[in-house]
Amino acid sequence: MSDKPETKDMDLDKKNLDFILDIPLQVTVELGRTKMLVKDVLQLNQGAVVELTKLAGEPLDIFVNSKLVARGEAVVVNEKFGVRLVDIVTPNERVEKIL
Repeated sequence: MSDKPETKDMDLDKKNLDFILDIPLQVTVELGRTKMLVKDVLQLNQGAVVELTKLAGEPLDIFVNSKLVARGEAVVVNEKFGVRLVDIVTPNERVEKIL
């Protein structure tokens, strides 16, 4: 059984990929945003409602390391909140956000 160059390259690629698979990433799901004055934040109490920029039913923004990568919708899984991805941001869209 001889090792073909392609097989060695694939093994090397797998090792390189395995190396980065354990790197932790910060994943954030954003429901919306708002700006408030300090005095308004200090007046918040239990039951207060903070109006956000997004409308009800709009997709949630999903960020990985502060970069928008997808949009999704809220779901409940085993009594915990989760997010179902409904749209992955294309590389072109990511570049447009930077410019």
